[in-house]
Amino acid sequence: MDCNRDSGLEDALRSRQRPRREDGRGPYYRDTTAIIHSSPFRRLKHKTQVFFAPSNDHICTRMEHVLHVASIASSICRTLGLDTEMAWAIGMGHDLGHTPFGHVGERIISRMAEERGLGKFEHEVNSLRVVDFLANGGNGLNLTYAVRDGIVCHNGESLNMRIRPTGAIRDLDAITGREGLVPATAEAAVVRFSDTIAYLGRDWEDAYRLGILRGRELPEIVRERLGSTNGSIISTLVDDIIAGASDEDGIGFSPYIFEAVEAFSAFNYAYIYRSDILNGYTRYFTRLLHLIADYLEDLYQSFHLDEAGYMAEHNMLAAGFYNHISGMYPKYMEREGTDRRMIIDYIAGMTDNFCLDCANEILKPEHLNEEIEQSVTGRWFDAARR
Repeated sequence: MDCNRDSGLEDALRSRQRPRREDGRGPYYRDTTAIIHSSPFRRLKHKTQVFFAPSNDHICTRMEHVLHVASIASSICRTLGLDTEMAWAIGMGHDLGHTPFGHVGERIISRMAEERGLGKFEHEVNSLRVVDFLANGGNGLNLTYAVRDGIVCHNGESLNMRIRPTGAIRDLDAITGREGLVPATAEAAVVRFSDTIAYLGRDWEDAYRLGILRGRELPEIVRERLGSTNGSIISTLVDDIIAGASDEDGIGFSPYIFEAVEAFSAFNYAYIYRSDILNGYTRYFTRLLHLIADYLEDLYQSFHLDEAGYMAEHNMLAAGFYNHISGMYPKYMEREGTDRRMIIDYIAGMTDNFCLDCANEILKPEHLNEEIEQSVTGRWFDAARR
């Protein structure tokens, strides 16, 4: 492919929201370092990809997924003569706005947001929100336009046979939904397909490992055209994208391979994403996330920015939430003129384990138990006996 862009477009792709003097790393590698040193990136290691299994080291986490996407995308771009550093940065940052508990958590939080009049929650749009605003104490990561555009346009769950990049600059701040988004660069288009490549085979592999697919074989069209292991599937899809890439037709799969990709996706949706185990997750995590949201909303309505009220709860969640909002409230008011999204943003940024710990703290008043145990009567005597 011809990756030579005119100087005006290249300058726009490298531009940042706030001026910054570049250094020897170059703009896109510098974006990668900003991403990997950010708190949202660190939290990905404790966020679900598909299966909630924090104690199983062999089940894919959200951090492992973004590493897969970045490595696949940069490999494709290297062969095509595209900018590998741009692709790597987009891949590493594309899921920074994902919720706890994977897409199950995303659907739950989206319903919660809509119930509060905040519109749909979509992790692609939220990932842009994270890098532009929520990360770094409300200052964002000040990434380049190209990486921000690739992040918000990465929707790999929506299958496309081909994508032809627009090569145009638009106002990313005006984006409110992922529907119909097409990225500006070929590198971002590669990341979008790499997202699909990374999750299709790995989700199937994890489901097989967990016994969810016992007795079910991959469709024949998948085995014949893509392969029967995750490694062979990735290789087939990568080779197909490389072979078919062109300036005229853009990036994508051949019709022969895309037919198998659609069959593979339909198989995963039928027997993994809509399986009984994930439906069970939905019921449980709905209760869990609503519990946390209701608790935080009650605290915020009661105490607003009064530290004493939060500290009187004697738990990590209340103290951590106060520490967060005390710094972020002015940022919300300056940027958006409202604090209405603050609690949803906070919950969406949580890890799986932190959510579970929060529920325990809400429901188990350990500090009261400790006070009782520290009393002589509570520790040594039966107070009911006289």
